[in-house]
Amino acid sequence: MTYRIHKYSAGGDFRGMTLIELTAVIFALISLIMILLVGASAWKRGSDRAACIMNIRQVQVSVRSLSNMSGFRAGQDVSPVSLENHLIGPDKYIVSVPTCPADGGYTLGGDVIPQFGTLYMTCSLSASDRHQPEAFAAW
Repeated sequence: MTYRIHKYSAGGDFRGMTLIELTAVIFALISLIMILLVGASAWKRGSDRAACIMNIRQVQVSVRSLSNMSGFRAGQDVSPVSLENHLIGPDKYIVSVPTCPADGGYTLGGDVIPQFGTLYMTCSLSASDRHQPEAFAAW
């Protein structure tokens, strides 16, 4: 027995879709929506990772600029004023403390100018979600 959703045409004959056809169309639409959602979440993860790496790069370049402008050398302690206070604030290298877009946390490297090839700021998601640049020696 076949059930039909009936639609009358001007000629009087029946035109319509069976429930199986309607179910197949709904299933195809749901499948396409799921593919779209998976792609959107992958795009979001990638953009969060890129923004996090840009935050790390901004802080790293700021540390190098501070050391060049102030005469600090790699490995030098900048106490009694913390390195963070030298870098972050109004009219400084970085206006406000950066935040990870994927809700990770940043850890700063203390009051010592980092050696070349060492990052001053790292993200807590660097191991699980690759929130760390692959090459940063030139920073």
